[in-house]
Amino acid sequence: MTVKSEEKKTGKMACNSATCQSGCYGDEHSVDEDYQKRPPQPEDGVPPGGGNFNSDGLCIKCKVNETIATTHPAVSDGGGDRGRFCADCFQSNLFGKFRFAVTSNAMISSSDNVLVAFSGGPSSRLALQFVHEMQQKAQKNLDASRDRLLPVFGVGVAYIDESTIYPASSHDFDGTINQMELIVASLAPPAKQFFVVPTQSIYSHDFAAGKDRLTELVGAVSDITGKEDLLVHLRMRSLQKVALENGYTKVVLGTCTSRIACHVLEATVKGQGFSLAADIQYVDARWKIPVVLPLRDCLSEDLNVCCILDSLKTVEAFQQPRSGINGLISSFVKLLQEENPSRESTIVRTAGKLTPFCFKRIPEVGDSNGHLASKRRQKKYNLKPSESLPPESYCLICNSPLKKPNGTSSNCFRDGETSSEIYASTCSSCQYQILPKDPTSLENFLLLLPQSMTTMAKEAVTTKSC
Repeated sequence: MTVKSEEKKTGKMACNSATCQSGCYGDEHSVDEDYQKRPPQPEDGVPPGGGNFNSDGLCIKCKVNETIATTHPAVSDGGGDRGRFCADCFQSNLFGKFRFAVTSNAMISSSDNVLVAFSGGPSSRLALQFVHEMQQKAQKNLDASRDRLLPVFGVGVAYIDESTIYPASSHDFDGTINQMELIVASLAPPAKQFFVVPTQSIYSHDFAAGKDRLTELVGAVSDITGKEDLLVHLRMRSLQKVALENGYTKVVLGTCTSRIACHVLEATVKGQGFSLAADIQYVDARWKIPVVLPLRDCLSEDLNVCCILDSLKTVEAFQQPRSGINGLISSFVKLLQEENPSRESTIVRTAGKLTPFCFKRIPEVGDSNGHLASKRRQKKYNLKPSESLPPESYCLICNSPLKKPNGTSSNCFRDGETSSEIYASTCSSCQYQILPKDPTSLENFLLLLPQSMTTMAKEAVTTKSC
């Protein structure tokens, strides 16, 4: 009785309590920025200490509706939040994580034009849906305001077509693209432009010549893991190209906790420990168009369940099974997650303690709200202002930060380099898994690279004065 009376005095009841395990979001300004440090959730959805207040099958947030485990037993495997929340609270909680990541990291401002990378799977589908809901809310606020000063950010959608590398019948491909177009068109106004971007477009507008060069480039990589990694890098270059050509200011990826957990272990095995912090934070501004990860705190299983509950259509867009090191790590992490549903989150939280690079923030370009969020992140992660830090040096292939000896901070890429100099311009993973070992093959390989890769390295020489 004493404990209950004390709770009433302090107002710490259920969802507003500092010890609340629900992860709910009452007010985005009342959520502590470090909410990710919540105690890990138990496997069976029962709170620590053996409490049984959820034994009646009611949602621990609204205390009215039945939990998903009761109403949707087919999607309740794995326990966790599905055994604690009803469908409505589960969905609002997931959107709350997305919204908190966006607002606390200044990912999207009213003047932005964001491009959502869409593969058709649950993660990218939820990223598109949540961005759309934010846009709708901004539009309603604009319509209701008298001064109408704040514009509504624009949204575009891009699908990277990799059929050159993974051939598919024209019938299947056209059907998949039509489904994606219907998904984008079904979203309420404002309208969103949909781009289908062939990977070979990073070479030139001559698709035939680009297709031949792309096929030859990928064929020159003998390592299975290296070939997969190269395609990931080319995919990002393609997104950057379409974003630059169409005036987009941010690229939104649907990368979630589960994917990042796999990447952490993959990068560790491949010897990318130095650059690991570059790929796992909320913001990546090393690219000309900053890349943001608003679903970084969401598990893939939760995203799948949310799509089912909200009847969001997804598309299996020629998903290729992962192989090599990437396939082994994915299977391993999946097994860990089945044994303990908090494993993926634990991996990401542990890796998240790495010191971020200076480009892990949105550049300050006059948005006062962005300035405040940027300052909060600088204080939280003890980041120094960009101008006080030495320039980073990046891998010629994957754009990962390089650790140069003796304080050298430039790629120093020049035409006619020796093999050793070229290897010095790449990270260890690209050296051993992507670049050919034979000097003659290496020279031909460099000629096959898209100009966007070699140009970036040459620009680094000019701007950093190697």
